[in-house]
Parts: sequence; structure tokens; C-alpha cells
Amino acid sequence: MLAVACAAMPLVSCQRAGILDPRGPIAEAERLLLVNATAIMLVVVVPVIFAALAFAWWYRASNSRAHRSPELAYEGRIEFVVWSIPTLITILLGGVIWIGSHQLDPQAPITPGARPLRVDVVALDWKWLFIYPDQGIAAVNELVIPAGKQVSFRLTSATVMNSFFVPQIGSQIYAMGGMTTHLNLLANEPGQFPGFSANYSGDGFSEMRFTVKAMPAVDFRNWVSHARDTGAALDAAGYNELAKPSKAVAPVTYRSVAPKLFERIVDHTLSCPAGAPFGAAGCAPSPQAGG
Repeated sequence: MLAVACAAMPLVSCQRAGILDPRGPIAEAERLLLVNATAIMLVVVVPVIFAALAFAWWYRASNSRAHRSPELAYEGRIEFVVWSIPTLITILLGGVIWIGSHQLDPQAPITPGARPLRVDVVALDWKWLFIYPDQGIAAVNELVIPAGKQVSFRLTSATVMNSFFVPQIGSQIYAMGGMTTHLNLLANEPGQFPGFSANYSGDGFSEMRFTVKAMPAVDFRNWVSHARDTGAALDAAGYNELAKPSKAVAPVTYRSVAPKLFERIVDHTLSCPAGAPFGAAGCAPSPQAGG
């Protein structure tokens, strides 16, 4: 039965650490939407399965009581039932998904009025760079956030298109070169949650993973202080080295970040030819960068 359930739900994980085990309000709302949509569809699917089995059993060759007229006849009542129920289910399902999807707008604030933690996300080959503009630090393949506090993300890609996804916190969203997407998430409780790229991006795609560490506010401040005292500075030279393709990169932190690095990465990806070193001369800035 477990194997059948896993085969029937390819978009969800059979492990505990998946979208069916949410640890944030966005993931909880997405699970509810998934459960509601599945339940609505089962209203049609389950009766159809039982009806198919019942018809096959009743009209089996050995059942002498089953009679079928060879004459074709139109029955309006049957046609009405056959078409009206799926139509109503489709309307209901569409309404539930439409409303739920708009309520889960990635840019919508989760805790209105509260100041969020800002994190800039850059997809590289094949790793994730997380920049904390207010704290002036950065990390690779490790996203540390305070539990219970909204995190406001800006996302882009310095290479091909990728997809940022933390199933237990919610909302897969694309990171695209020369563009900026926005996402708000929140972890309800401390813990470690797996994140990964959900869009194929080349040889190192399977290892393009990161860990989200949600911790109490005091521990987060201690981590920021420790990061400021250790590691290298992420300047143009350091970023050029980091941007080189690499696989299974161990988590690392940077004690400082070049000013407006995220905006410069967006502008560089949009304005410079592929493979041009970061900060190279001859790349015309674009007014669309960071939009």
C-alpha cells in the first residue's frame, strides 16, 4: 500500500521531511490546498472506480442474469448526471485553487507591520549564495534564519534558470538570470530543513542542495557575530572564484560583502556576455537591473 501511495503522489515525498510535514504557515497553507484539491477530485475518482468494478463484475460472461439490449438508446437523465457532476467538480476545484493560489502570493507579507529579515539569494553552478545585506555577511549552501521571523527573499541566477525550494517551509520559486523574484517565508519553530534546486541546471544539479537552519533569535545573533569574525571577504575577486562551476560545495561563510553585490550580479548577468568576469569593463549597465 505504501508503494502504491508513493506512486500515486509523485509530487510529494514519502519521507517525513517533505511538503506533508510543514514547519511554516506558507507550507501549511500549501498542504491544506493539496489535501482539499485531492479530496475534491476523489469525489469523482472513487465512485468511477467502484462503478467500473461493479459493471465489470455484473456484466461478466458467466452472469446469466445480466441483460444488455443491442439497440442503442438516448437517455437524457444519464447524460445529465454524467456531465453535470464533473462540471461542478471542475468549477469547485478551479475556485479553490484560484483563491488559494492568490492568497499564497509569494510577495504577500506574512506578518504585516513587522520588519523582516532580508536575504538575497543567488543561484550559481552548482551552489547557492545567500547574502544578508543588513548584516553585511554571506553564506554558501547554508541559510540561517531566526525562527518565528518573516524572511524576505530577493532571488536571481548568475547562470541558467534554477528553482529555489524548501518543502517544509514552502513556495518553490524560480531564480532567473538578469531578473529578480521575491518571496516571503517563515519557519514556525527551530530546526533544520533541506532545500534544493527543483529545476535541472546541468551536471551538478543533483548536488545543488542547501540546509535551512532556523534558530532562536539569540542564537541567530550569535551566528551573525561569529560569521563576522571568520571567513574571507566576498569582494569581486572572491565572487569570481566562487562563481566557477563546482559540485558538492561545503557550507562556508563570508565576514563581509561588497556593497550592493546582489544588484551588481543582476546587472552583470543582464548586461555582460556569458563567461565575462564579474566587474569586467565594457558591460553597459541596464536600468532594468534589480527590477
